[in-house]
Amino acid sequence: MALILGIYEELILSIKAFDYDCLRLVLRGRFSQLMDKVPLGFLLPLGMGILTAIFSLARGLSWLLNEYPVAVWSFFFGLVLASAFVVGRRIEKWNWSTLLGIVLSAIGAYVLVGLVPINTPETLSFIYLCGAVAICAMILPGISGSFILVLLGKYQYVLDAVGRLDVVVLGVFTAGTATGILLFVRLLSWLLNKYHQLTMAGLTGLMIGSLRKIWPWKSMTELVTNDAGSGVTLARNMLPHQMTAEVYVAIGLALLGGLAVVLLQRLAEK
Repeated sequence: MALILGIYEELILSIKAFDYDCLRLVLRGRFSQLMDKVPLGFLLPLGMGILTAIFSLARGLSWLLNEYPVAVWSFFFGLVLASAFVVGRRIEKWNWSTLLGIVLSAIGAYVLVGLVPINTPETLSFIYLCGAVAICAMILPGISGSFILVLLGKYQYVLDAVGRLDVVVLGVFTAGTATGILLFVRLLSWLLNKYHQLTMAGLTGLMIGSLRKIWPWKSMTELVTNDAGSGVTLARNMLPHQMTAEVYVAIGLALLGGLAVVLLQRLAEK
């Protein structure tokens, strides 16, 4: 969304402004100097908007996922698919390396999301890791941090923690996000500067391959034995058996999600 709305580069540079000197200024209480070093006039309104969205939508979205999973995943499917096209348009020079980057990253993502376990631990260390990984995805063009939480099996868990205001879980998750974003933003900036076209191609393929995970219709009937010796239910993608009203609604929501991305991009361009 930041890329579509035209604030992506400013966001990357603003996050990069946080370094050891910023920590030293905070510890010494020199907040006026900190404000001169860090563009808080940009980051604070952005952060307030993010928090507003989280705390106003978490309860409703958690309920929708429980009651209408096909509808929610259909909308997400349209969002991610349209975002893949948006990111792909950023590739200015098409050659064998960019095409290979898209194909390999798409295959890798397709295989990866199929290997993600259904049940993951709910330990604080794993929640910390989820925060660090998810925030890295959130600053990549077109890749959803929420989607990464889905892959890690903790999207619903974090949503529920927000809904019940679980301070411990949210605090650990926030600490992970702070660590992840401060480290990863420097790597991302270097990749975009040195290998911009190839990086964008890889991101495009990653989103295309990851669509496997958010396909709305799944079969949850196969039972296997995991490493711990207990049974788990695997989700396999399937086609709807017949064209019911639910299927038409799902298709409409997927188109609506894609249209939302296109409209946002056009508004930003104007």
